[in-house]
Amino acid sequence: MLLGIDLGTGSVKALLLAIDGTVIAEASHAYTVQAPQPGWAETDPAEWWQAVAIAVRTVMQNQDDCLPNDRVLAIGLSGQMHGVVLTDEQGEPLRPAILWADTRSSAVVERYRTLPLNLHKQLANPITTGMAGATLLWLEAQEPAIYKTARWTLQPKDWLRFRLTGAVATEPSDASGTLLYDVMADTWAIDVLEALHLRANWLPAIVPSASIAGSLTVEAAAHLGLQSGLPVVAGAADTAAAMLGTGVLAPGIVQLTVGSGAQIVTLRSQPIPDPQVRTHLYRAALPHQWYTLAAMQNAGLALEWVRQLLGLSWQQVYAEAFTVAPGCEGLTFLPYFTGERTPHLDPNARGAWVGLGLHHTRSHLMRSALEGVAFSLKQGLEAIVATGIDANELRLAGGGTLEPEWKQLLADVLQLPLHSITVSTASARGAAILAGMGSGAYADLSAVPPVSSTAYPTMPRSPDVGLTDAWSRYQSLYPQLRYWRKHLP
Repeated sequence: MLLGIDLGTGSVKALLLAIDGTVIAEASHAYTVQAPQPGWAETDPAEWWQAVAIAVRTVMQNQDDCLPNDRVLAIGLSGQMHGVVLTDEQGEPLRPAILWADTRSSAVVERYRTLPLNLHKQLANPITTGMAGATLLWLEAQEPAIYKTARWTLQPKDWLRFRLTGAVATEPSDASGTLLYDVMADTWAIDVLEALHLRANWLPAIVPSASIAGSLTVEAAAHLGLQSGLPVVAGAADTAAAMLGTGVLAPGIVQLTVGSGAQIVTLRSQPIPDPQVRTHLYRAALPHQWYTLAAMQNAGLALEWVRQLLGLSWQQVYAEAFTVAPGCEGLTFLPYFTGERTPHLDPNARGAWVGLGLHHTRSHLMRSALEGVAFSLKQGLEAIVATGIDANELRLAGGGTLEPEWKQLLADVLQLPLHSITVSTASARGAAILAGMGSGAYADLSAVPPVSSTAYPTMPRSPDVGLTDAWSRYQSLYPQLRYWRKHLP
């Protein structure tokens, strides 16, 4: 068996994968994201460590009784991108981890914009808050003692691997999402670090995603309930691992994943940056591959906030929202609760309901939230297409797109056929596959078992006047509200 561990934003997921690709068992355990100040997002890594043990022990207890003599051959990791975990020499965190959704660096990130053009070309990505480089600039300015004391700056899953093995490393898919990485040269961007006066000696060595980066220590094995000495593979960033886990192995597929945020991704065989710098370009989990990413920060995150605010169960959400006509009788929702990346690159963007009237009910509020998230995905798709990608249909993945009426709304807004695929815990599955590749269970990529799933196509209906009008309102609102935010007290 192969064990994949995905260290997500709000929970860790563990998955046991048989060599033939069968999912044997899976489990998850949640932890908290703290916001000690508005715009901040932090988690104590000690919570990650405890949650990993609970999830792994649970998944081992839940494994199929028909495999009593099977054992874990290797461990693979995936995790949330962009964060910063500052540690001492032994890997002990010096402060809570700062996460991708954190916008505290919005002022200091302007230092990136003063870099010369040749350095921007090395980064090949939009300059946004929440990235490790921007966060480190904030830490240098605001917490200089910790900044100077720290021995390592790590991505979340790389910190977890350090804790599991005692070995420090990163790999290209996570490193390329830090704004400290030369995407074109495939290495740390030392010129950028020097220009920003950031330290370079605390960055870990970069190893291939499928390489063995260490072995499970006796202490970590006791914590997880596993045998010590197990090989631990470097792993990959969650989006890169999820592509591997859902079977996106070659260019030509465009995939939409909806979770807390949403991502539209497609593989490339060459690193081709977005000339408008609205989408991201990162390294994939497999060698000699990159992927273009449109990243929308507020999908399930915004819908969950609205659901709780309105006092609805998810069953009530779908039962009530779709009794309302498309366009919600003039009500429009912007989902930018944590700022937005694609296409606005604006950490200060905020959410809103606009057009409220006495005739609107909570059903209108909920339906407009679903439409607003769908419209944000449409803007992300347009940005992907503008990079030269042909999108004639979308593969749809992620747990946030199971309800048929919600899928139909997405198809109607995007005006593309959607082919839903049902893959359990895609990032953890991708991590397990990397464990198989690194440990020799899979001799090469051709030995990786194909994704066993059924595609359920959802075809778009003819454009609805209500949705068409709502889309026009949606597009016009962000520029107007941005002006209001900038010019009014």
